[in-house]
Amino acid sequence: MSIADSFKSLGKVDFSELDLNNIGSWPAAVRALACLIVLVAVLALGYFMHLTDLQDALDRSKQEELDLKTQFTSKVRQAANLEEYKEQMKLMEASFEALLRQLPSDTEVPGLLEDITSAGINSGLEFEEIKLLPEVVQQFYIELPIQVKVFGSYHDLATFVSAIASMPRIVTLHDFSIKPVTEGNSSRLAMSILVKTYRYNDQGAKQ
Repeated sequence: MSIADSFKSLGKVDFSELDLNNIGSWPAAVRALACLIVLVAVLALGYFMHLTDLQDALDRSKQEELDLKTQFTSKVRQAANLEEYKEQMKLMEASFEALLRQLPSDTEVPGLLEDITSAGINSGLEFEEIKLLPEVVQQFYIELPIQVKVFGSYHDLATFVSAIASMPRIVTLHDFSIKPVTEGNSSRLAMSILVKTYRYNDQGAKQ
């Protein structure tokens, strides 16, 4: 029997009488058709899964392409502006060094201590201590810390702090500590404050 005759015989088969538990008893044409259907289904499923993997790989490649284009654009801009950035850095360094050179080359300690004492007395304060602490050397400048302890009213302390902050030379204030001299009496206060002044470190700038 030819293949054509086998498939023609399918029209005479009553598919409702076929027993799925006994496929071997099916007519040859029906078995061939069932095998063909299974083969097509398997090929279609494999093809679909293969296409899905290819689509995922394509999507990843597209994203990588976008990321590389973004990185390339960023690096091209940086390269194009490199010389401008270098010039800006040189100007900033020159400006920074110029500001540092405005710091005094010595600490002028006697004059500063006199100014602090005058500011305290003019504010109506009493001094307990003005103590010079060891210098702190930085690359471009040197810190000179001065520990100051005074007594007075809250208003007098505020006037004193304002006077120090407005001194013509660079002076910064740190580590405030204010407490009543007598427990329960806030009219007379004790204040401890760290005053820092600075001078230019010409040796560090040359390194």
